[in-house]
Amino acid sequence: MKILVTGGAGFIGSNFIRLILEKYPDYEVVNLDKLTYAGNLDNLKDIESDERYSFVKADIGDAGAVDKAMSGIDAVINFAAESHVDRSIGGPADFIMTDVFGTYVLLEAARRHEVGRYIQISTDEVYGSIAEGSFTEADRLEPSSPYSASKAGGDMQVMAYHTTYGLPTIITRSSNNFGPYQYPEKIFPLFITNALEGKKLPLYGSGKNVRDWIYVTDNCEGIDTVLHRGEIGGIYNIGGGNERDNLTITGLILEALGKREDMIERVPDRLGHDFRYSIDCSRARALGWTPAHTFEEGVRATVDWYVNNRWWWEKIKSGEFARYYREQYGK
Repeated sequence: MKILVTGGAGFIGSNFIRLILEKYPDYEVVNLDKLTYAGNLDNLKDIESDERYSFVKADIGDAGAVDKAMSGIDAVINFAAESHVDRSIGGPADFIMTDVFGTYVLLEAARRHEVGRYIQISTDEVYGSIAEGSFTEADRLEPSSPYSASKAGGDMQVMAYHTTYGLPTIITRSSNNFGPYQYPEKIFPLFITNALEGKKLPLYGSGKNVRDWIYVTDNCEGIDTVLHRGEIGGIYNIGGGNERDNLTITGLILEALGKREDMIERVPDRLGHDFRYSIDCSRARALGWTPAHTFEEGVRATVDWYVNNRWWWEKIKSGEFARYYREQYGK
C-alpha cells in the first residue's frame, strides 16, 4: 500500500508514519506537510533515510501540489490541521483555510485519483462539552471554539463527499493526545518543559476542566485499525478512557519531575473553555482495537522522553514559540 499522510511532520502524524513503517515492511509513505510552526522534520529524523519514505513540502490548500502528490496513492490520511484552540481564538482565518478549504482540496484530488480510502483525522472537540455520559458518533456536533468549528466543517465536507460522490471516506475523532514530539503549546509538553527550565506552569482558571487522554501511539494504532478494518462512510471515536482534570495532570507532571506545587501559576481562563469532553469508543473497540498503555505508563513515558530529548524542544522554545508565549502569558 502507498499512503499519503498530510501533516506528517506534526505530532500525531509523525508518530503515525513511524508506526506504519515499523509495522508494514512493504508499505510506502509520502508525507505532505507545509511545515508551519508546528511542523518539524526533526520529528522524523530517525526514518528520513528510509527508502519507503518521501517528503513533499506543500500546503494542502495548493491544488496543484496536492494533485501531483496524490498520483498512485492507495489511501490518504489527513492529519494536516491548525489545531491549537488558543491560537484559533486570536486568529480564526488560518483554521478555516486549512481545516475546511484544505480538506476540500484533498477530497477533490482523492475523487479524481479514485483513491481507495480517505481517512479524516478529527477531534472529540467537535461534539462540544458534556456534563454527564459520553458522546457517540451519532450525536450532533456543537463546537465551541473557532478551532473545533473548523474541524467540524471539515468533517461535514468529508461526509458530503461520501454521500454525494461515493468517495470511500472514514472519520476518526480522538480524545486529547499526549506523548513524544508534541509541540510545547499544549499542556503536557509545555508544563514538562517549563518545569525542567524552572519556569511557572500557567494553569487556566480553576484547573477543573476535564479531558479524556490517550497516549499518541495508541491513537495511531486505532487509526491504523480503522484504515484496514473500518466501515466506509463510518465515524470512529478513539479515546483512552482516562478522564482527568487539568489540575490533576499538572500535579502528576510535578510529581514525576520531583517539583513543588508552588510552580503552578493561575492565569485567566480561556474564552469559551469547554468543561468536559468524553467519548464512547465502543465502535473502534469492536474492530479489535484497544489502548495498549495505561494512563500512568503514558505519563511516565512522556515525561522521560522530554527529559531525555532537550535537543528537540529547547530550540523550539527559543524560536517562534518564545514570541507566542510572551503574547499569550505576558512574559
